[in-house]
Amino acid sequence: MAVITISRQYGAGGKTLGQLIAKKLNYTLVNEEIIEKIAEKAKVSREWVEDFEKEAGGALQKFMSGLISSSYVERILGKDRGFLDEEKYVETLREIITQIAKEDNIVFIGRGGQYILQNHPKAFHILLIAEKVDRINFMKKHYGLSYGEAAQVVETMGKRRANLYKRFGKKDYDKPELYHVVLNMSKLTMEEASDFVYRMVADLVCHLAE
Repeated sequence: MAVITISRQYGAGGKTLGQLIAKKLNYTLVNEEIIEKIAEKAKVSREWVEDFEKEAGGALQKFMSGLISSSYVERILGKDRGFLDEEKYVETLREIITQIAKEDNIVFIGRGGQYILQNHPKAFHILLIAEKVDRINFMKKHYGLSYGEAAQVVETMGKRRANLYKRFGKKDYDKPELYHVVLNMSKLTMEEASDFVYRMVADLVCHLAE
């Protein structure tokens, strides 16, 4: 009975590893489902949340959050319509991840799980890193991109990742002290990495049960 968070440098294979680990442990993988839950909680569309995460704390969103208050939007649109700004996004994300984690046997991909669940007694935090060229080649191989397209995606999503963590007031997301283990995916296959995590979690769960 455990909760696993997987953080990663973009292109290191976090989603792929999460799928393998969830399958081996018979855990539930939680990734894009969080978008639906945030949208439902905040009373906005899924597309709004997706666009918000893609924009990830850029100048326009900060300007809008500072310029327009949620109370004003509520008066204009009515209480049955929602509004999402940085503060509400982080608050809602914390609530949802904390609630889901109560179920145990969960694998979370990204979205600050290592911070939100840092004090969870059964949470195990994993960070994936890899050389940039390997991350580019991973995206090229698994998503049918050209090398140039893959390089652009890795660069863009890396910046979005940094901006997302700024919403939590964090800049230390790649520090190994935050994690139980850091896996260098330039030196490991997905199968080797998933086997390692499987054994680690199984051993730790047994230790907690003693």
